[in-house]
Amino acid sequence: MTKTKFIPLENYEKYSEDEMLKRSQTFYDDIKRRRTVRDFSDKSVPKEVIENCIKAAGTAPSGANLQPWHFVVISNPELKKKIRVAAEVEEKEFYTERAPKEWLEVLEPLGTDAHKPFLETAPYLIAIFHKSYDVLQDGRKIKQYYAIESTGIATGILITAIHNAGLVSLTHTPSPMNFLNDILNRPKNERPFLLLVVGYPSVDAKVPDIKKKSLQEIASFV
Repeated sequence: MTKTKFIPLENYEKYSEDEMLKRSQTFYDDIKRRRTVRDFSDKSVPKEVIENCIKAAGTAPSGANLQPWHFVVISNPELKKKIRVAAEVEEKEFYTERAPKEWLEVLEPLGTDAHKPFLETAPYLIAIFHKSYDVLQDGRKIKQYYAIESTGIATGILITAIHNAGLVSLTHTPSPMNFLNDILNRPKNERPFLLLVVGYPSVDAKVPDIKKKSLQEIASFV
């Protein structure tokens, strides 16, 4: 195995404590505006915007820098319809047969159900896959370590980048999601992680009146 070459850390920018505080507060004030949206406009989004957001996601740290993710960007109406049909089949079974009563009770105030029209309305769907192994050009297989964790980090950056660009998103996780491999012709070493719906909110979009937990509830300083 070729030894990795190390280079000087040149892009790091050091800020004063006052600037650090200002930047951290500014970022928080912006990111707390982010909301999960289910009411999408069909207005088109420049492809370059989505490309930049995915490039941002690709900067995420990963186990041994193996980058065990793949993003499939779907704008084709026929593919979006196929995905909606397949997802709604799984969602109907989930809501009527598989979901525990306790989980349905938690979901009930949000008004979600098996119908997912946003899968066709939104201009983009991004199917995110994590790899269990990678295949080199010579046919050798390399096992991926921490693939789910790494892909989760990349997805978080992607969601943040989409918000930063002025778009909204929805994290959609029909279960199981194996239909995505079939519809999108993805190889067996890739497993669906999440389906991200991306676009502009509709003019009449509404979101639930919910609150996030306080700092004291989500963090401990010891």
